[in-house]
Amino acid sequence: MREALLELSYEGLVAITPRSGITVVGITPEDAVDSFGILAALAGKAAEMATTRIGSAELDELRVLATAIDDADDVVAANRRFHRAVNLAAGSPRLITHLRQAVRVVPGNYFEVFPEQEQRSRREHAELLDAIARGDGPAARTIAEAHVLTAGEALGGWLAGLATHRSPASPH
Repeated sequence: MREALLELSYEGLVAITPRSGITVVGITPEDAVDSFGILAALAGKAAEMATTRIGSAELDELRVLATAIDDADDVVAANRRFHRAVNLAAGSPRLITHLRQAVRVVPGNYFEVFPEQEQRSRREHAELLDAIARGDGPAARTIAEAHVLTAGEALGGWLAGLATHRSPASPH
């Protein structure tokens, strides 16, 4: 338990005050956008690397996973499987380690909070698959980065709206 709390403290999610306790800090809209920016850079690199390292069987599996999102009961889980397969196709254990850490910022209920993002996401998955299949590393990187950044901006905007809604009115 102590190690878990220290890890959360290092991540800036809790503040530990000796002999007083622990306070949940939460995540600000800026934190969300920054975190998604880091995730976007890593996901972009993974997509770019995948264009030169993916095999035909892996590419076929990516196509199946992308299509499976359409009929999935749990769209978030299906989406995660698709992105994980892209990341694994990069063939870089070190990059996967960093991605596992960075992806923790994505809420498990993302598409419940942002249902309008689902169609955009499917479109971008198709574009990403096309770039990977063509072996176009720069395009795959750009598409993957933009895909994640757009999601982060949506989350940051939503959090900012919540913060504004919860803030006490300023006296005038």
